[in-house]
Amino acid sequence: MKQKIVLFALAAALCASLSLHSLTASATLKPGDSAPDFTTQASLGGKTYTYALSDALKKGPVVLYFYPAAFTTGCTIEAHEFAEAVDEYKKYGATVIGVSHDNIDTLTKFSVSECRSKFPVAADPESKVINAYDAGLPMHASMANRVSYVIAPDGKVIYEYTSLSPDKHVANTMQALKEWAATHKQP
Repeated sequence: MKQKIVLFALAAALCASLSLHSLTASATLKPGDSAPDFTTQASLGGKTYTYALSDALKKGPVVLYFYPAAFTTGCTIEAHEFAEAVDEYKKYGATVIGVSHDNIDTLTKFSVSECRSKFPVAADPESKVINAYDAGLPMHASMANRVSYVIAPDGKVIYEYTSLSPDKHVANTMQALKEWAATHKQP
């Protein structure tokens, strides 16, 4: 009987471990990969416009982050942290954009309240951008996983970080951007 309980406990622990891994593991783009170009509706400070990655890259590096859903706890924390860091990103010539499967009406509100009108958020209701970046949640592919990229002006991914926790996305992308800027002439 004790052996069965121990085996059951081990099996349960293994299943829990595999389930947790499947939530964070993904086939995201890696440094050196070309970042897929995209154009979509975005909102900045409550104003909707057409965002094109290629246009943003002409101005400098882009910090592109994916998040599961506007107004959820982790995504709100992450939006606040990116908003607080926007001026620091600008010192390195970089811009920030967040992408989720939310519709543009939701993101127009989110851009003002949670992004504090500091950076745009883009709507991807059909998950085309999410899929192009392999940034979907493994168990719910239409929703974005929490994935952050730093993309150089030449369109190459220079950094990728995936974690459902919002805690390190700003710090990690900022560090990657600083390292890149140290070896590249700024405009």
